[in-house]
Amino acid sequence: MPERRPQSRPPERAALIGLVSGSSRRLDAEQSLEELAGLAQAAGAEVALRMLQERPKPDPATFIGSGKVASLAAACDEADVDLVIVDAELAPAQLRQLEDGLERKVVDRTQLILDIFARRARTREGKWQVELAQLKYMLPRLVGSGAALSRLGGGIGTRGPGETKLETDRRRIRVRIQAIQKEIDQVRQRRAQLRERRHKRSVPTVALVGYTNAGKTTLFNRLTNETAVASDALFVTLDPLVRQVRLPDRRELLVSDTVGFIDRLPHALVAAFRATLEEVAEADLALHVIDASSGERERQFNAVRRVLAEVGATEVPLLDVYNKVDAITPDERRRLREADPAAALISARTGDGVPELLQMMAARLALDTRRVTISFDSDSEFDRQQISRLYRVARVVSHEATDGKVVIEADIPRRFIERLTNPPEATVES
Repeated sequence: MPERRPQSRPPERAALIGLVSGSSRRLDAEQSLEELAGLAQAAGAEVALRMLQERPKPDPATFIGSGKVASLAAACDEADVDLVIVDAELAPAQLRQLEDGLERKVVDRTQLILDIFARRARTREGKWQVELAQLKYMLPRLVGSGAALSRLGGGIGTRGPGETKLETDRRRIRVRIQAIQKEIDQVRQRRAQLRERRHKRSVPTVALVGYTNAGKTTLFNRLTNETAVASDALFVTLDPLVRQVRLPDRRELLVSDTVGFIDRLPHALVAAFRATLEEVAEADLALHVIDASSGERERQFNAVRRVLAEVGATEVPLLDVYNKVDAITPDERRRLREADPAAALISARTGDGVPELLQMMAARLALDTRRVTISFDSDSEFDRQQISRLYRVARVVSHEATDGKVVIEADIPRRFIERLTNPPEATVES
């Protein structure tokens, strides 16, 4: 008989719920709900229903109000909805009340993003970071559920006052959080050591940052000739990649691709991915990749800036890079150029504007340089290593070798001058 293949589970049918409250505009709520639909699809759900509720402020018990809960439950029955996704972070009490009233699984925006991250994580480090965020989110939301979570634990070691099942779960989660945090701290230390090693090699680093699906990974592949997975989907890249790039003036630098940001990125995720995002804070230059074709460009721009501030990367020099200019009109390109003359306009997909971007990167990394003339001893192994390093980090103007001496005139970034002229054999003339 032919082998019977297991049938794949059909996608869950989801209802999306948003709120228009206070000073928020309905258009903003609709755009946020549209983004939530993209997140739901990234998590494998099929959007069957969308609903916006207008209230002066969120209901403390059910978020949308008891009357709306009843009408939503009827609509979910009619549309055969499996789960309800709320475009906000719910309090534990709101989550319980909604699940009771709707008689369906309820997921808030934070849970949805955490689920997507859990699906996308591939490396051990990425899985640790996502699990840590999930556990921190789950801890205050553990609740007793009838006798199942309120009985005293039985068996040896639980006699006497005992411990409820709920308390046991909380204790286990805290122990697991501590264990994962210790592993992530070790990752942070290893990353710090790698950064220090790169620092000693005097190789400048460039970090790609931007809103999710802005095209960072496509640009990363274009710059580094890599084949990292790039897709028209949210949160494809979770684990950072670092690769070498050679600039037109022959200098080398390292480019790192990082996790995409999103509006209202859960704080638990930002905290968990801090070890990864420190690559941005320690970079010599950050390229803020912006989707030029997005109608929500300004909101996405501000969301990225907020996350950069949260991870302590406000001091890193930023170069704005408007990507996907092949998807906008020439008039829109002109307006972008007039609004931000210092920015780069590129298409990472076609390569348009990328050579100019490389020149801009070289110029920004070469800011604050000094032209110096350095004499090296050609018989010294240390000096030969310094000459090699000089060619990696500086723009060499002239190179003369006579009578056992090598004299090089070069434009050197100030941060490298002391390291390159440290040996007593070398002499420097400004």
